[in-house]
Amino acid sequence: METKLTKVKDNIVSISLTIPANEATSAYNSAANKIAQYVNIDGFRKGKAPRAVVERHVGVDRIQQEALEILLPKYLGQAIYDNKLDVITQPAITDYKFENGKDLELTFEVETRPEVTLGAYKDLNVKVEIPANDDGAYDKALEGFMTQHASMELVLDRPSCETDTVVFDFEGKANGELIQGGSAKGYSLDLAHSNFIPGFAEQLVGHNIKDEFDINVTFPEEYHDEKLKGQPAVFSIKINEIKQRVLPELTDEFVAKSSAFKTVDELKADIKNYVDTQRENIKKANAENSIFKSVIDSSSVEIPQNMIDREVESLKNEYAQRLSYQGVDWETFVKSQGNEEEFNKTLVEDATVRIKNSLIIDKISKEAEIKVEQADFQTKISQMAGAYGVQPQDLLKQFGQNPDFLSTLSQQIVNDKVREFLFNNNKVEYVEVKPEKTAVEA
Repeated sequence: METKLTKVKDNIVSISLTIPANEATSAYNSAANKIAQYVNIDGFRKGKAPRAVVERHVGVDRIQQEALEILLPKYLGQAIYDNKLDVITQPAITDYKFENGKDLELTFEVETRPEVTLGAYKDLNVKVEIPANDDGAYDKALEGFMTQHASMELVLDRPSCETDTVVFDFEGKANGELIQGGSAKGYSLDLAHSNFIPGFAEQLVGHNIKDEFDINVTFPEEYHDEKLKGQPAVFSIKINEIKQRVLPELTDEFVAKSSAFKTVDELKADIKNYVDTQRENIKKANAENSIFKSVIDSSSVEIPQNMIDREVESLKNEYAQRLSYQGVDWETFVKSQGNEEEFNKTLVEDATVRIKNSLIIDKISKEAEIKVEQADFQTKISQMAGAYGVQPQDLLKQFGQNPDFLSTLSQQIVNDKVREFLFNNNKVEYVEVKPEKTAVEA
């Protein structure tokens, strides 16, 4: 087999190859016999029609296409291997000359991986900012546990406060018209954790049961409904109930009933361990991110436009799928972003970053000889199963039907191992940063 390489543009390579006539003819005959097995030709049983009859019935081009499918896996793969090409797309045939009894001349194009110039990625000295120790972190975590087991009790002798839950009826109007989806009966709202329009929950504070009043708010400029963006609105309110959260008494008896622990001390020890572990995880994640950023900043790669275009489409598909789960279609979402040109520019920037990161990770994994072992798959699947709350075998069964699953999983494993490699082969200096005090705290 003879091959000839020609650079088309950027990272696209054209390969011309010649396949000997005897092998091309053998593949053609095999293809004709294969097609004859399943086509219906009057006067002949399946598989018994002469080749000339099959050619007239389905056409020579159809048989040649089938023959190419027989030949290509071997010869394209061999051409790529012989020329040491690192391809990232499926080969695309651009031309061929197929005549029985003659050598088959074939030309195809492949896209190769752009060359990455790595900067230093070992023995770096990296400063990493981490939050200073929060002296009240343990108390907050314990309070969170207690809050989970709190009871809700009706309030009858005072107005609502900012930590209460209020049950109320409301009806909203903007520009004199009822707001679609802006009315409800018996709606329950935790005033301390409201996701309503800014200023809404605050105006429910200080009212008693059976109070009827109006709330005036302004929809945010970035609100998803074009008609309501930046518009003032009035909500008619009627308070039905006020509830307060009452925390249980922290005793050994309470702990034994509500957790896997027997005493308050055991519970506090577990909470301390959890808080400390979370802090260490944050430290490591910040370190990995800082090291990787240093490596990215010192490395360079020329990314062809066609790769960026494909990644942009991939990003759009990912976003569209997530939005569909929320009942939002892609076109509506894009319009809600305001400036479509700026939004598309952001997509291109995000796609470029993703590609560069991926290429650099792949380059490091090859230089550091990082391999993906069978045990890595088992560990990763077990971690994912734990996160989803399912058995590993059930997860494998579910994702095993997706042909891209193993490829995606393998890439995630490589990413994790490269980050771990960088963490272990560079020096980190942690710098604690205290949060700035607010005006009230000052």
